[in-house]
Amino acid sequence: MSVPLWCDYLNYVQENDPSVSGCSADGISKLRNLFERALTAAGLHVSEGSQIWEAYREFEQAILLTIDETDIKAREAQIQQIRSLFQRQLSVPLENLRPTLLSFKAWEVKHGNVLDALSGDLDGISSHVASAYQKAMEMYIVRVHHEEQISRKDVSDTEKFQNFMNYLKFEKSEGDPARVQVLNERAITDFPVSSDLWLGYTQYLDKTLKVGNVIQDVYSRATKNCPWVGELWVQHLLSLERNRASEEVISAVFEKSLTCSFTTFEEYLELFLTRIDGLRRRILSSGEVEGVLDYSLVRETFKYASDYLSSHLKNSDGLLNLHAYWARLELSLGKDLVTARGVWESLLKISGSMLEAWQGYIAMEIELGHTSEARSIYKRCYSKRFAGTGSEDICRAWLRFERQFGTLEDFDHAVQKVTPRLEELQLYRTQQESKTFAGAMDQRENTIKKISREKRKGGLDTTAEQSPAKRQKQIAQNQNKGYEKDKNDLQIPAEVNAAVEATDKVEQRDITHGKQTKDTEGGKLQEYTDQCTAFISNLHLKTNYDDLRRFFGDVGVVSIRILHDKFTGKSRGLAYVDFSDDEHLAAAVAKNKQMLLGKRLSIARSDPKRNKKSSQSAPKERAHTGDQSGSNGGSASKRSVEISKSREPQNPHAVVRMRDGTAQLKGKTAFLPRNVRPNKPKAADEGDDKPKSNEEFRKLFISD
Repeated sequence: MSVPLWCDYLNYVQENDPSVSGCSADGISKLRNLFERALTAAGLHVSEGSQIWEAYREFEQAILLTIDETDIKAREAQIQQIRSLFQRQLSVPLENLRPTLLSFKAWEVKHGNVLDALSGDLDGISSHVASAYQKAMEMYIVRVHHEEQISRKDVSDTEKFQNFMNYLKFEKSEGDPARVQVLNERAITDFPVSSDLWLGYTQYLDKTLKVGNVIQDVYSRATKNCPWVGELWVQHLLSLERNRASEEVISAVFEKSLTCSFTTFEEYLELFLTRIDGLRRRILSSGEVEGVLDYSLVRETFKYASDYLSSHLKNSDGLLNLHAYWARLELSLGKDLVTARGVWESLLKISGSMLEAWQGYIAMEIELGHTSEARSIYKRCYSKRFAGTGSEDICRAWLRFERQFGTLEDFDHAVQKVTPRLEELQLYRTQQESKTFAGAMDQRENTIKKISREKRKGGLDTTAEQSPAKRQKQIAQNQNKGYEKDKNDLQIPAEVNAAVEATDKVEQRDITHGKQTKDTEGGKLQEYTDQCTAFISNLHLKTNYDDLRRFFGDVGVVSIRILHDKFTGKSRGLAYVDFSDDEHLAAAVAKNKQMLLGKRLSIARSDPKRNKKSSQSAPKERAHTGDQSGSNGGSASKRSVEISKSREPQNPHAVVRMRDGTAQLKGKTAFLPRNVRPNKPKAADEGDDKPKSNEEFRKLFISD
């Protein structure tokens, strides 16, 4: 249905076929047939169909030029052929209708008709041509919007497909099968593997066109492009049967369909059933009774289907319907009761837990009047467990059967068998309901507990769900907790906590940047070389960094470090001051014994090399305070060590050794370890440890 493809093919035939290029009668007839096929296939293409019409007219114009002018009759026939092509094209809603009308008028003027070739009206044109042209223009106008939508390049494939479907819906409402067919072919060209498009196309052709060759060609292309769609194969088989195809053709299509991969096994089942339906109808039809078809072909197809699908459709309604259909045809067409029973028995081996399988088997025997066989089937299945209430249903069905067809003895026997079975099933149902109820209650309790946990985790207010008395008690407890918390916060100030947690922090003031920094960076203690540092002692405890900076204002101070107590955070009256060079350091030392805040300062140079050994004995202290190896610095470090030793708690337990060698613990909290036991006095009859003679032992026994 591709217009460019048809044009290329027609040009190829004109150039390479000698009979056509030689304008022989056979060649002309051959090419005309090809052009007519092209017009049928793509001549109704709204936007591109005019290309085929123009090529057809050019071919006819070339033939006219080859006719001798003296052959007036032949020329008139050829002119009429060209005029007919113009008129046919003007009746089709194509894109270039107005230019075609102008060309037609110019051509008429050229061949002796008096017309205004430049006017756009229809003057001088026959009424039926003018009417057809006006109708074609109206049809084209209502289709312009759809043509623009399906020709857009800036839309997605999904949107374009929907535009095609809307266009198809419009054409179907117009009721022109040829135009619907052409539009379907255009859509398939853009979407060749759309199963919905192929299904809609084939169903429309089956319903409206009913041309066997055309339909079979479309089905053949549909199954090639979408072989995974089982419905297409089913429709193909039905279409072949409608068009009276031979058994060989139908069988070949059926075998080919089984080689495809479908989404579900139900699609394979539908194929088998369609094939069997066709065989049954052809056997029952009057023309095929005497033919080559017989029931053995149906039986083989059933067996093939059962072997192919049993493992995949176990305990399914589809497999049940297949075997029920098979058993019925064995009775009606095959006239074989034994085989029909064998079909049901084979189904029970596969799907014995299906109640419907047993019921179908019993129904067949009852329909045939074989009550004894039906009774034996009831005896086989009444004790089986089926889904839902199937076990109770089969027991009650047996009782109804015996009431309708059996004797009193048969009924009593059925009651004797069924009653305990029903009681057993009732007990089982009760137990299951109890378990279900218990499970529901457990689930409800778990849900309540889960909600409670989530409320506690989320900090939700649960006082609204409590009783008034409990709510008041909870509020009072919360208030007491808040009071205790506030009380504790007042007893321990934040400054004291910070001072206790600090470990002899040493801070420095950066004179260059004008802000205070700490000696610890990233949790590590900073060490100072004290190469150009002065050690100041006897500071007033309220002396701060600004006081020291003003005191040394006329010398180059780099940084200041005031030592604080690690427990209280208060100043220890000691400080280190770093200077930029030795000259400024000497100027600072010269201020020794000067007054600051009522205290006479002691200023000395800090020299870490002088007492290196002493500084190594206390690395932890130096890490906090820098290398304090100067005379005053060393004494300060020594005093701090002595103070820390004096703060160590004394052991409250005193060990007193007695004269007899025993030890006793004295004190308020004296305790006695487990392995220490007091000396017990010896018993009177225990005697000493001195060895005894035989005479002494004899006297001892005689006395006893």
